[in-house]
Amino acid sequence: MEIVRKIVTVFGSSRPCEGDEEYRLAYEVGKNLALNGFTVCNGGYAGIMEASARGAKEAGGKTIGVTFKNNFKKSVNRWIDEEMFQPTLVERMMKLVELGNAYVVLKGGTGTLLELAAVLEFINKGLLKEKLIVIVGDFWNCVIETLREELLSEGADNYTKYIHRTLSPEECAKLLKDRLHE
Repeated sequence: MEIVRKIVTVFGSSRPCEGDEEYRLAYEVGKNLALNGFTVCNGGYAGIMEASARGAKEAGGKTIGVTFKNNFKKSVNRWIDEEMFQPTLVERMMKLVELGNAYVVLKGGTGTLLELAAVLEFINKGLLKEKLIVIVGDFWNCVIETLREELLSEGADNYTKYIHRTLSPEECAKLLKDRLHE
């Protein structure tokens, strides 16, 4: 009987290359997730996606890459076990959200911000059950704090409460393991 692993979707930039600090951090996140029994899911391409998948694979874990038809002629990275092709970028994002039992958000640009905002809004609107969102490091701190302050000043529910900040890949994996393997 095959063990069903919980899936953690990792969001982050496609820009970091091997040797960059962000690449190393994503590699360690993927590695620690795999060592704690999680399947790593991401967008399947380069940068943080490649690094987190590589870390997971080199630690003996399983990986899923959700891709879409794009104009950049990108192909799935070699560390992906299972590619799930989606016809559009929006459907790709929706599949990444759907597959995740939890989410890890690393440094990224507007695409990563869109993914984080989508998860928060779907939880806020009751379209997605409450799921753990973990941010590793401090890159998103100002964005989250600004959002929290604005929501509170408007008298709105503070749905940034679903976001947990951790300082290391080890702390991230431990938090996820404690919460998802209860």
